Amino acid sequence: MRDVLYLERIEQAETLLKPQRIEVLRQLAEPRTCAELAARLDQTPQRVYYHVRRLVKAGLADQVSARRVRGIVEGTYQASARSYWLSPRLVGPIGGLRARRDELTLGRLLDLTEEVQADVAELDRTAPGLPSFAMSGEIRVPAHRRREFLADLRSALHEVSARYGDPGDAPEDGPDGDADGDADGDAFKLAVACYPLPGRRA
Repeated sequence: MRDVLYLERIEQAETLLKPQRIEVLRQLAEPRTCAELAARLDQTPQRVYYHVRRLVKAGLADQVSARRVRGIVEGTYQASARSYWLSPRLVGPIGGLRARRDELTLGRLLDLTEEVQADVAELDRTAPGLPSFAMSGEIRVPAHRRREFLADLRSALHEVSARYGDPGDAPEDGPDGDADGDADGDAFKLAVACYPLPGRRA
């Protein structure tokens, strides 16, 4: 079972987004047969089997084993992932692209969130020693110091980017917020999101 299954096909989303199938997937966090699922969900085995087969066909669940019981092959199934992410590309941008250059807009934050989601979904989490880092925290900034806070944050990020990027190259915010890095080293994306907490504005 992988950590994340990133859904980019409409057929997969249509298969998943049915209340009964979502409940079947929850029950398939552990390997189970259709008979076991039917008992837990108070459904007929035939009905459960129908949903399981649709999930397997869409790549959302896997058959992990099979055995013969009284002349009938009984399969054991498990969800393919611990969580399922729906790609924003399933719908795509509507009404034109967001303003991408202004780092202080909500549109830029949404763009960055989608980029990080897609990047994380494509990582090979089976690779040994996969380097990553994440942290979060809450900072209270008086209204009269907001510009100063954002300037300090921008300065700190540029300092880190300049220190570990190509010597002599000043970091530049491109359309995707990346700075050019050393071609001989590991490429990392540094993404920082700063936004007001909903309902917590003074």
